[in-house]
Amino acid sequence: MRLNGTVFSETLEMDTGISIVTPNRLREDAPYRVVYLLHGLCGSSSSWLDYSLLPLYAMGGNTIYIMPDVARSFYTDMKYGFRYFTYITEELPHICRNIFHISADRENTAVMGCSMGGYGALKCALTHPEQYGMCGAFSSGCLFIRDNMTLLKEQGFEAAVQLFGRQLANDLVSVFGEDLEWKPEYEISALAAQAKAGGVLPRLYLTCGTEDHFYDDHRRFREVLDGMAIPYTYEEWQARHDLAYFNDALKKAIDYFAL
Repeated sequence: MRLNGTVFSETLEMDTGISIVTPNRLREDAPYRVVYLLHGLCGSSSSWLDYSLLPLYAMGGNTIYIMPDVARSFYTDMKYGFRYFTYITEELPHICRNIFHISADRENTAVMGCSMGGYGALKCALTHPEQYGMCGAFSSGCLFIRDNMTLLKEQGFEAAVQLFGRQLANDLVSVFGEDLEWKPEYEISALAAQAKAGGVLPRLYLTCGTEDHFYDDHRRFREVLDGMAIPYTYEEWQARHDLAYFNDALKKAIDYFAL
Protein backbone atom coordinates (compact mmCIF):
# COMPACT_ATOMS: atom_id res chain seq x y z
CA MET A 1 0.00 0.00 0.00
CA ARG A 2 1.15 3.52 -0.83
CA LEU A 3 -0.52 6.56 0.68
CA ASN A 4 0.30 10.15 -0.18
CA GLY A 5 -1.55 13.13 1.28
CA THR A 6 -1.64 15.51 4.21
CA VAL A 7 -2.19 15.33 7.95
CA PHE A 8 -3.12 18.16 10.29
CA SER A 9 -0.46 18.91 12.89
CA GLU A 10 -1.39 20.74 16.07
CA THR A 11 2.31 21.42 16.65
CA LEU A 12 2.71 23.10 13.25
CA GLU A 13 -0.85 24.47 13.27
CA MET A 14 -1.36 23.46 9.64
CA ASP A 15 -1.80 20.61 7.20
CA THR A 16 1.53 19.04 6.29
CA GLY A 17 2.56 16.50 3.71
CA ILE A 18 2.98 12.83 4.55
CA SER A 19 3.62 9.63 2.58
CA ILE A 20 3.30 6.08 3.88
CA VAL A 21 4.39 2.74 2.44
CA THR A 22 3.27 -0.56 3.95
CA PRO A 23 4.01 -4.21 3.16
CA ASN A 24 1.58 -6.04 0.92
CA ARG A 25 0.74 -8.68 3.47
CA LEU A 26 -1.69 -7.98 6.28
CA ARG A 27 -0.19 -8.63 9.71
CA GLU A 28 -2.79 -9.59 12.30
CA ASP A 29 -0.55 -10.78 15.13
CA ALA A 30 2.41 -8.63 16.20
CA PRO A 31 2.50 -4.94 15.25
CA TYR A 32 4.60 -3.76 12.33
CA ARG A 33 8.03 -2.29 12.79
CA VAL A 34 8.25 1.36 11.77
CA VAL A 35 10.79 3.54 9.97
CA TYR A 36 10.51 7.32 9.98
CA LEU A 37 12.22 8.07 6.66
CA LEU A 38 13.45 11.65 6.26
CA HIS A 39 14.02 13.64 3.08
CA GLY A 40 16.90 15.90 2.12
CA LEU A 41 17.14 19.67 1.77
CA CYS A 42 15.53 19.90 -1.67
CA GLY A 43 13.05 17.08 -1.07
CA SER A 44 9.60 16.52 0.35
CA SER A 45 7.45 13.83 1.89
CA SER A 46 7.08 12.17 -1.51
CA SER A 47 10.79 12.11 -2.45
CA TRP A 48 11.48 8.52 -1.37
CA LEU A 49 8.37 7.39 -3.25
CA ASP A 50 9.31 9.30 -6.38
CA TYR A 51 13.03 8.59 -6.54
CA SER A 52 13.69 5.21 -4.91
CA LEU A 53 12.53 1.60 -5.04
CA LEU A 54 11.13 1.81 -1.52
CA PRO A 55 7.72 0.29 -2.42
CA LEU A 56 9.54 -2.75 -3.81
CA TYR A 57 11.81 -3.04 -0.76
CA ALA A 58 8.84 -2.74 1.61
CA MET A 59 6.62 -5.18 -0.24
CA GLY A 60 7.60 -8.39 1.53
CA GLY A 61 8.86 -6.99 4.82
CA ASN A 62 7.25 -6.35 8.19
CA THR A 63 7.81 -2.60 8.34
CA ILE A 64 5.72 0.51 7.70
CA TYR A 65 7.60 3.55 6.37
CA ILE A 66 6.45 7.02 7.44
CA MET A 67 7.75 9.95 5.38
CA PRO A 68 6.99 13.43 6.78
CA ASP A 69 7.55 16.84 5.22
CA VAL A 70 9.75 19.37 7.03
CA ALA A 71 10.62 21.78 4.18
CA ARG A 72 14.19 23.16 4.59
CA SER A 73 14.14 23.22 8.40
CA PHE A 74 17.12 20.94 9.16
CA TYR A 75 14.74 19.02 11.41
CA THR A 76 14.84 21.72 14.08
CA ASP A 77 12.43 23.82 16.05
CA MET A 78 13.21 26.85 13.93
CA LYS A 79 14.07 30.31 15.26
CA TYR A 80 11.73 31.85 12.68
CA GLY A 81 9.41 29.15 11.47
CA PHE A 82 7.89 25.88 12.57
CA ARG A 83 8.66 23.41 15.37
CA TYR A 84 9.54 20.54 13.09
CA PHE A 85 11.72 18.64 15.55
CA THR A 86 8.90 18.53 18.08
CA TYR A 87 6.49 17.47 15.36
CA ILE A 88 8.73 14.64 14.10
CA THR A 89 9.72 13.22 17.48
CA GLU A 90 6.55 13.76 19.53
CA GLU A 91 3.37 14.41 17.59
CA LEU A 92 3.97 12.34 14.45
CA PRO A 93 4.64 9.04 16.29
CA HIS A 94 1.51 9.61 18.38
CA ILE A 95 -0.58 10.19 15.25
CA CYS A 96 0.80 7.16 13.44
CA ARG A 97 0.44 4.78 16.37
CA ASN A 98 -3.22 5.75 16.65
CA ILE A 99 -3.91 5.07 12.98
CA PHE A 100 -1.61 2.17 12.06
CA HIS A 101 -0.78 -1.12 13.75
CA ILE A 102 2.84 -0.18 14.50
CA SER A 103 5.05 -0.96 17.46
CA ALA A 104 5.90 1.64 20.10
CA ASP A 105 9.00 -0.31 21.24
CA ARG A 106 12.36 1.29 20.49
CA GLU A 107 13.68 -2.08 19.29
CA ASN A 108 11.14 -1.92 16.46
CA THR A 109 11.50 1.79 15.68
CA ALA A 110 14.01 3.29 13.26
CA VAL A 111 14.72 6.74 11.88
CA MET A 112 16.63 7.10 8.61
CA GLY A 113 17.41 9.81 6.11
CA CYS A 114 19.69 11.18 3.42
CA SER A 115 21.75 14.38 3.38
CA MET A 116 19.78 16.90 5.53
CA GLY A 117 17.62 13.92 6.45
CA GLY A 118 20.72 12.01 7.58
CA TYR A 119 21.49 14.87 9.93
CA GLY A 120 17.86 14.79 11.05
CA ALA A 121 17.93 11.04 11.64
CA LEU A 122 21.04 11.28 13.81
CA LYS A 123 19.60 14.27 15.66
CA CYS A 124 16.37 12.40 16.43
CA ALA A 125 18.03 9.11 17.40
CA LEU A 126 20.74 10.61 19.58
CA THR A 127 18.43 13.10 21.28
CA HIS A 128 15.86 10.37 22.01
CA PRO A 129 17.72 7.05 22.07
CA GLU A 130 15.01 5.69 24.35
CA GLN A 131 12.62 6.12 21.42
CA TYR A 132 14.66 4.99 18.41
CA GLY A 133 16.54 1.71 18.52
CA MET A 134 17.89 2.01 14.97
CA CYS A 135 19.31 4.90 12.95
CA GLY A 136 20.38 4.91 9.31
CA ALA A 137 22.15 8.06 8.09
CA PHE A 138 23.22 8.37 4.45
CA SER A 139 25.68 11.09 3.43
CA SER A 140 24.64 13.25 6.36
CA GLY A 141 25.09 17.00 6.13
CA CYS A 142 26.01 19.31 9.03
CA LEU A 143 27.94 16.67 10.99
CA PHE A 144 30.03 19.53 12.40
CA ILE A 145 27.54 22.35 12.37
CA ARG A 146 29.42 24.48 14.92
CA ASP A 147 32.35 24.75 12.52
CA ASN A 148 30.00 25.81 9.75
CA MET A 149 28.33 28.44 11.93
CA THR A 150 31.68 29.83 13.08
CA LEU A 151 32.89 30.11 9.50
CA LEU A 152 29.74 31.88 8.38
CA LYS A 153 29.78 34.31 11.31
CA GLU A 154 33.42 35.17 10.61
CA GLN A 155 32.86 35.74 6.90
CA GLY A 156 29.45 37.42 7.09
CA PHE A 157 26.11 36.86 5.40
CA GLU A 158 27.11 37.89 1.89
CA ALA A 159 30.06 35.51 2.04
CA ALA A 160 27.60 32.79 3.04
CA VAL A 161 25.51 33.71 0.00
CA GLN A 162 28.55 33.31 -2.24
CA LEU A 163 29.48 30.02 -0.59
CA PHE A 164 26.06 28.36 -0.28
CA GLY A 165 23.67 30.41 -2.40
CA ARG A 166 21.13 32.96 -1.19
CA GLN A 167 18.34 30.49 -0.45
CA LEU A 168 20.43 28.26 1.82
CA ALA A 169 21.91 31.32 3.56
CA ASN A 170 18.35 32.53 4.20
CA ASP A 171 17.42 29.06 5.43
CA LEU A 172 20.20 29.13 8.01
CA VAL A 173 18.99 32.47 9.36
CA SER A 174 15.41 31.18 9.53
CA VAL A 175 16.52 28.05 11.38
CA PHE A 176 19.21 29.41 13.70
CA GLY A 177 18.64 33.18 13.79
CA GLU A 178 20.69 36.12 12.50
CA ASP A 179 23.43 35.45 15.05
CA LEU A 180 23.65 31.76 14.05
CA GLU A 181 23.56 30.88 17.72
CA TRP A 182 25.08 27.43 18.36
CA LYS A 183 23.50 25.08 20.87
CA PRO A 184 24.61 21.56 21.87
CA GLU A 185 21.22 20.25 20.70
CA TYR A 186 22.29 21.03 17.11
CA GLU A 187 25.66 19.24 17.26
CA ILE A 188 25.68 15.52 16.45
CA SER A 189 28.89 14.78 18.36
CA ALA A 190 27.49 16.54 21.47
CA LEU A 191 24.29 14.52 21.20
CA ALA A 192 26.31 11.31 20.80
CA ALA A 193 28.26 12.09 23.96
CA GLN A 194 25.01 12.81 25.80
CA ALA A 195 23.48 9.51 24.68
CA LYS A 196 26.63 7.61 25.66
CA ALA A 197 26.58 9.21 29.11
CA GLY A 198 22.94 8.23 29.49
CA GLY A 199 23.75 4.59 28.81
CA VAL A 200 21.31 4.14 25.91
CA LEU A 201 22.47 4.20 22.30
CA PRO A 202 20.70 3.43 19.03
CA ARG A 203 22.24 1.03 16.55
CA LEU A 204 23.96 3.26 14.00
CA TYR A 205 24.32 2.42 10.31
CA LEU A 206 26.23 5.12 8.41
CA THR A 207 27.13 5.37 4.72
CA CYS A 208 28.84 7.82 2.39
CA GLY A 209 30.01 7.69 -1.21
CA THR A 210 33.72 8.09 -1.83
CA GLU A 211 33.01 10.83 -4.41
CA ASP A 212 30.61 12.66 -2.08
CA HIS A 213 31.41 16.22 -0.97
CA PHE A 214 30.64 15.13 2.62
CA TYR A 215 33.14 12.26 2.52
CA ASP A 216 35.87 13.99 4.58
CA ASP A 217 33.33 14.95 7.25
CA HIS A 218 32.32 11.29 7.52
CA ARG A 219 35.91 10.19 8.06
CA ARG A 220 36.25 12.81 10.79
CA PHE A 221 32.91 11.81 12.35
CA ARG A 222 33.98 8.17 12.54
CA GLU A 223 37.09 9.26 14.43
CA VAL A 224 34.86 11.14 16.88
CA LEU A 225 32.67 8.08 17.44
CA ASP A 226 35.74 5.86 17.84
CA GLY A 227 37.15 8.28 20.40
CA MET A 228 33.93 7.99 22.44
CA ALA A 229 33.84 4.20 22.01
CA ILE A 230 30.40 4.42 20.42
CA PRO A 231 29.69 1.38 18.23
CA TYR A 232 28.50 1.87 14.66
CA THR A 233 28.56 0.19 11.27
CA TYR A 234 29.91 2.19 8.34
CA GLU A 235 29.92 1.39 4.64
CA GLU A 236 31.28 3.35 1.71
CA TRP A 237 31.44 2.71 -1.99
CA GLN A 238 32.16 4.66 -5.15
CA ALA A 239 29.22 7.02 -5.43
CA ARG A 240 28.30 10.67 -5.52
CA HIS A 241 25.71 12.67 -3.59
CA ASP A 242 22.82 11.71 -5.82
CA LEU A 243 19.54 9.80 -6.02
CA ALA A 244 21.10 6.56 -7.22
CA TYR A 245 23.36 6.48 -4.16
CA PHE A 246 20.47 7.28 -1.78
CA ASN A 247 18.46 4.39 -3.21
CA ASP A 248 21.35 1.96 -2.78
CA ALA A 249 22.02 3.19 0.77
CA LEU A 250 18.38 2.73 1.69
CA LYS A 251 18.38 -0.86 0.48
CA LYS A 252 21.57 -1.63 2.40
CA ALA A 253 20.09 -0.15 5.59
CA ILE A 254 16.88 -2.14 5.21
CA ASP A 255 18.92 -5.32 4.82
CA TYR A 256 21.24 -4.40 7.69
CA PHE A 257 18.37 -3.90 10.13
CA ALA A 258 16.39 -6.85 8.67
CA LEU A 259 13.37 -4.67 8.04
